[in-house]
Amino acid sequence: MKNNVFLKKLVNRETVSYLICGVLTTAVNYVVDLVADSLLSSAGVAYSATIANLIAWIVSVAFAFVVNKIFVFQSKGWKGKAFLKELSAFALARVASLGFESLFIFVTVDWLLLLPNWIAKILSNVFVVIMNYFASKFFIFKKREDDNV
Repeated sequence: MKNNVFLKKLVNRETVSYLICGVLTTAVNYVVDLVADSLLSSAGVAYSATIANLIAWIVSVAFAFVVNKIFVFQSKGWKGKAFLKELSAFALARVASLGFESLFIFVTVDWLLLLPNWIAKILSNVFVVIMNYFASKFFIFKKREDDNV
């Protein structure tokens, strides 16, 4: 009986839509990363994996903000203080996850040459997805009294 209650709390509209939007965001990130890394490395650019990751991050964060706001957390405000709070908090949380992901990729791909870029991205993304969900749920898109402002 307790497992059923836990499962219902874990699997709901919000978590399922977060995972779907996360898969789409990850797809955007990977496609941009692969294209950018291919172009940069074929041009002989140093640290191409790290630079490609940054480019992919910028594009995917913009995409993620919109889909999380609309579909996952159903936040309505697109102007005023509530919107600016969400946007700045989202950007700050994503900068923190970018720092983690970039450091991981730099160390494992560019510096120690331990992993191919795509494997390092998969490993780091597992942690990034979990960190971003909790940041979004409990801090960024948290229901506030000023949501309707």
